[in-house]
Amino acid sequence: MDDASIDLQRAARDAAYSMPLEEINPGDPELFRTDTMWPYFERLRKEDPVHWSVSPYEDVGGYWSVTKYNDIMAVDTNHGVFSSEPTIVLPDPADDFRLPMFIAMDQPKHDVQRKTVQPIVAPNHLAYLEPIIRERAGKILDDLPIGEEIDWVDKVSIELTTMTLATLFDFPWEDRRKLTHWSDVATSAPESGILGTTDPDEHEERRRQTLFECVDYFMRLWNERVNAPPQPDLISMLAHGESTRNMDRMEYLGNLILLIVGGNDTTRNTISGSVLALHQNPDQDRILRADPGMIPNMVSETIRWQTPLAYMRRTALQDTELNGKTIKAGDKVAMWYVSGNRDDEVIERPNDYWIERPRVRQHLSFGFGIHRCVGNRLAELQLKIIWEEILARFPRIEVVGPPKRVYSSFVKGYEHLPVVIPTRN
Repeated sequence: MDDASIDLQRAARDAAYSMPLEEINPGDPELFRTDTMWPYFERLRKEDPVHWSVSPYEDVGGYWSVTKYNDIMAVDTNHGVFSSEPTIVLPDPADDFRLPMFIAMDQPKHDVQRKTVQPIVAPNHLAYLEPIIRERAGKILDDLPIGEEIDWVDKVSIELTTMTLATLFDFPWEDRRKLTHWSDVATSAPESGILGTTDPDEHEERRRQTLFECVDYFMRLWNERVNAPPQPDLISMLAHGESTRNMDRMEYLGNLILLIVGGNDTTRNTISGSVLALHQNPDQDRILRADPGMIPNMVSETIRWQTPLAYMRRTALQDTELNGKTIKAGDKVAMWYVSGNRDDEVIERPNDYWIERPRVRQHLSFGFGIHRCVGNRLAELQLKIIWEEILARFPRIEVVGPPKRVYSSFVKGYEHLPVVIPTRN
């Protein structure tokens, strides 16, 4: 970490501990863009683990932040009290642009829709995908220049995950980068500038237009596959599934966005995060390179350390108590996975990146209960493969500048990560 980064972290710590507790708003995307949210969550875990704050954004308003591991588990597994409807993010959906998706549904509808797509990540299908992913990962890495600065996010993380996602959808190969764009747009804030404007109203208009282009594209694929025999791809599964074949346009779009973001954003940000984490922790890089058998451990530790989705929202269905606080029916509740993964009462040395960590799979990044990430094994598989192929080729990957982080408190990720690969094996 350079001097400027150290100064930024010190200033953030001073601000976090000098601010009146009631003014702390951990959902401020600027904290995530600057990677300065850590002391705010640290203070909340110590002083106010179930914390009420009010966002300046009208569509968010007041919400509870749950910041400790065991409290998050209690919310995530109590589906009778904490509902996933109408959405899993803090901003409320606009009345004229609601996107139903199974992750934002309660039982029983959630269960039957999730079951429709579950075969795509069944063990037999992962075994089919593994050699395909490996061949692509090898080609991506073999095409990288030596000794030149590249953007790892674009050249590797996005490319591998978008290829995999295109395969899951049986999506036209030449248009696969549309999936990346739609994923970015779906979760974007106006301040990101991703749609060429930072004006909130204009951004939202362009965002809707882009997502309608997404669903129109996928409607053409749906119409092709609904009239053909069932195939083992996500669109065919949805088109022929008993619980999904009669979805309206907005529910189809909602589930598409869920599958695109879930299959693209999270894995790609963890791939980028693994390069950054090993660069920042050269002792762990040496351990990994001395024993490639540590790759599965490293993958799990990176998923905890990165926490690619920082939180999930629930809505209280009834008055309830959590860690001494009364949560009223209708209140929003944010389960801050990113904070629970740093809870020192549950996780040893939580701020360390430690690939030899005991119980390394003990983390919150995939969630728990009925909404546990459906694609967690596929994400782990892609990370495992890319690192097996990296170690076979490159003695070192050097991060040569600060990462540019996503302006979001939901997707915890990277827009750019400049690296140089000095030599090949």
